Amino acid sequence: MTDYVGTAPGVRELAALTITKVSVGPMDNNSYLLRCRATGAQLLVDAANEPRKLVELCGGRLDAIVTTHQHRDHWENGLADVVAATGARTYAGAPDVAGIAVPTDVPLQDGEVVRWGEVAVEVIRLTGHTPGSVALLYEDPAGHPHLFTGDSLFPGGPGRTTNPAEFDSLMTDLETKVFGRLPDETWFYPGHGRDSTLGKERPAIPEWRSRGW
Repeated sequence: MTDYVGTAPGVRELAALTITKVSVGPMDNNSYLLRCRATGAQLLVDAANEPRKLVELCGGRLDAIVTTHQHRDHWENGLADVVAATGARTYAGAPDVAGIAVPTDVPLQDGEVVRWGEVAVEVIRLTGHTPGSVALLYEDPAGHPHLFTGDSLFPGGPGRTTNPAEFDSLMTDLETKVFGRLPDETWFYPGHGRDSTLGKERPAIPEWRSRGW
């Protein structure tokens, strides 16, 4: 899958799911279109910006949009227009709903499942970058897991936090709910920039802890 801003969308074909990655807006936010190959149903992760581009990407059909967290660059210039154009149902982590001006149809709790077509993702709360940040876990029955992490995990470390308590919360969630649970082969997709695998990042966890927030 391409990591380069401004190029054609990157596409990864799984047995039951197609993942399309596109960069939008001045902050180069990643939006991910997840299409059920059996039914054509589609879910978008972060309708961040350039709504016309996102509506064209999904062909005007969209069943659900999950906003990974409340920071404005992930929804302010795209979400309302994409919802208006597609009628998609909106989802976000429950503690972040008040910080998203576009109404959230379904506030998400840790461990809940979001389904569309014949596929589903599990919600993993990662508290620290924001109170209600969520990651979305797709367990590929024909391969390894795929994890959409928003701004909670990037190649090179956790997302930004503003105090030691937030940093400790985020690192603890990453260590227990992500690295402690999922295999090295897990591919993860952040809210900005390139993708990576947990195995590539795992050796650096002690360094992340030691450098702090």
